[in-house]
Amino acid sequence: MTKSELIAKLAGRFPQLVAKDADYAVKMILDAMTAALTRGDRIEIRGFGSFALNYRPPRVGRNPKSGEKVQVPEKYVPHFKAGKELRERVDQLG
Repeated sequence: MTKSELIAKLAGRFPQLVAKDADYAVKMILDAMTAALTRGDRIEIRGFGSFALNYRPPRVGRNPKSGEKVQVPEKYVPHFKAGKELRERVDQLG
């Protein structure tokens, strides 16, 4: 599902919500989540899952084209862990 599909589904489910307001609500939620992760906070949505940051230490990588060694700096990457309820619901589909 894309962001625009989510906005359309939200506006369709709540007729009193104008599409522009649904767009604003989705943007605000995503901005708040981004800000929390940027601060290093963890986000937990009960029944859905949690978002946290994983640390990746610096390493020596290789340029796939030339094969030469390249220093890859340390970084933090977002990580999503599905909650128990979400895992169980998805497992029932398959």
